Amino acid sequence: MRQLIITAFLSADGVAEGPGDGDYRNAGWTFKDVEFDPAAYEIKGREQGEAGALLLGRRSYEAFAPVWPTMDDFAGYNAMPRYVVSTSLEHEDDRWPATILRSLDEVAELKAGDGGPILVHGSLELGRALADAGLVDRYHLLVFPVLLGAGERLFSARDQPTQRLTVAEHEMYGNGVTKVVYDVVK
Repeated sequence: MRQLIITAFLSADGVAEGPGDGDYRNAGWTFKDVEFDPAAYEIKGREQGEAGALLLGRRSYEAFAPVWPTMDDFAGYNAMPRYVVSTSLEHEDDRWPATILRSLDEVAELKAGDGGPILVHGSLELGRALADAGLVDRYHLLVFPVLLGAGERLFSARDQPTQRLTVAEHEMYGNGVTKVVYDVVK
């Protein structure tokens, strides 16, 4: 069985950086509001080297497809198989081919197969649905020392039983960003 990992940038009050947030009043907060420290992003390079596939929601896929194929920093993501969960996407983007999955059941089938970890990047709505369905195994979080108030959240607001997490890794960087890697207790 493959491990499903959600990776995200969060503000201290739980707002998540996501694609397509250009209309959001604090768009770009991860880079413009906190001093850049390359050490804090070590985990992003590690993710590209360890992941066996990238799983995205439709909106993230549509935002990444025209940009990521040309970015040298994302060579690992560009080389790995990509999957998009969508009921409305009619065909993949030829610039960044991906397999379209139509349901969380298809994600569960993908997860049950062989291969390296499946990384969910940027896709907040998909991340909440995957967590609510019990499909998430791990979270890679970079928590930034800012409060943003309103904005998209990574975690569901659905009324549900307590979900326990264990800390697998953590580190604080000179710019105040904190890395926390949580394993989901099943």
